[in-house]
Amino acid sequence: MKREHSLIKPYQGSGMTIPYWDFMGSTMVTNNYVRLTPDSQSKQGILWNSVPCSVRNWELQVHFKVHGKGKDLYGDGFAIWYAKDRMNPGLVFGNADYFQGLAVILDTYSNHNGPHNHQHPYISAMINNGSLHYDHDRDGTHTQLAGCEAKFRNLEHDTHISIRYEKDVLTVSTDIENKAAWKECLSVQGVRLPTGYFFGMTAATGDLSDNHDVMSVRLYELDLPDDPKEEEDRSQISPSAAFFEPPRDHVEDPKPSSLSGIKIFVLMLFGTLAVIACVVIGIMFYQKHQENSRKRFY
Repeated sequence: MKREHSLIKPYQGSGMTIPYWDFMGSTMVTNNYVRLTPDSQSKQGILWNSVPCSVRNWELQVHFKVHGKGKDLYGDGFAIWYAKDRMNPGLVFGNADYFQGLAVILDTYSNHNGPHNHQHPYISAMINNGSLHYDHDRDGTHTQLAGCEAKFRNLEHDTHISIRYEKDVLTVSTDIENKAAWKECLSVQGVRLPTGYFFGMTAATGDLSDNHDVMSVRLYELDLPDDPKEEEDRSQISPSAAFFEPPRDHVEDPKPSSLSGIKIFVLMLFGTLAVIACVVIGIMFYQKHQENSRKRFY
């Protein structure tokens, strides 16, 4: 275990600081957990490791808890990052969009948009080289590597997630069924991540909310047999993945029916005006015809 990349109780050093970790926003440190957001609206919490990771193959284990008063409506979720830039608040679960690195997103709120076929809560992974936009309106399904449903919210027992990066294979597993065993969520080959990035956790609430708590973070360096690829300098490469789920074009939702109502109203208005014009012209024509008839009579 690498102590400089881990977060274990008791968290606090001197005062309100945590050795090797920085936090901001709504993040609150207690004796038993670091709360990224409380169960209240429009909050963002940020927790980032301050030491860049030089380990090539690693496993990150996070003990977390997502809970709140909402039974049917809650949100939005939190994300675990391995990214180039840290402490950079934004709209992607509390972090900036167009990031460089890896995001593992634990999304609790479904936007009910687009043709995805999964329920929430949902865990997905995204690799970004700085050019991709995380599409909140489609729950990020256009840019994810893979994902799985995971009902980790409002459980009485402990919930854990493991992110393992070994020989360019990214594997995300969960331990949320109180069985003390990892269950694979997703595994993707051909993932290339640089060294020298930072680990972080962020969370956000909007109109809906939850408590997003982190109890512990443990980063393990994986001891592997000699691998010829290990000699490659990974510090300057760009994050990439050989496999993506089939991308779907972003299709705008149908506009609200009020627009079609306006069109119908305009068509009816033009139709009415056309009828009135025809009637007026008809009356004028009839009157002219009557005048001509009277002139001939006299």
